[in-house]
Amino acid sequence: MLLRQQTRATVLLSGGIDSASCAHLLQHSGAEVRALFVDHGQAAAGREAVASAAVAEHLAIPLETCRVSNPRRLGAGELLGRNPMLLFNALFLTQGLTDFIALGLHAGVPYYDCSEAFASSAKRMLGELTDGRVSLVVPFISWTKREVFDYFLTTGLPLASTYSCESGSDPACGICASCRDRKALGC
Repeated sequence: MLLRQQTRATVLLSGGIDSASCAHLLQHSGAEVRALFVDHGQAAAGREAVASAAVAEHLAIPLETCRVSNPRRLGAGELLGRNPMLLFNALFLTQGLTDFIALGLHAGVPYYDCSEAFASSAKRMLGELTDGRVSLVVPFISWTKREVFDYFLTTGLPLASTYSCESGSDPACGICASCRDRKALGC
């Protein structure tokens, strides 16, 4: 990944393998990386917050946490509009003081807001909203989950510090899509 000198990147960090790998990749590409964790009422918010803090500490990057008020707790599975909500929260909170907002999206996910089409539209909207000052970066958009995991293994990030169960349970539920992904990877 080629970034211009003095690039500032805000990574939406969930504490999972994909966002941790994204933060690492950007940092090692020369960007000044900051992380943002958004508690939007997801069932795993508490465990994801702990994992995000551990990843940020390991990478020695600042972490900001935001809570979006939600009258109900959200369960496991697809959360309609999650990635656009995260993206636009990041834009609002950074107020254009970042060059890139990054998501750890990868190929093979059935949700529209994880697709190349979504990424292209979101990148266009960010550019239009900021007169081209802020862009979206999704370095793994054409990578499989296995390729992202293989990259993760090269980073030195501790796998035990990540969390990926959508139910928020401990131990992990073993049945949500994130748990099934981790099982398929052998972790």
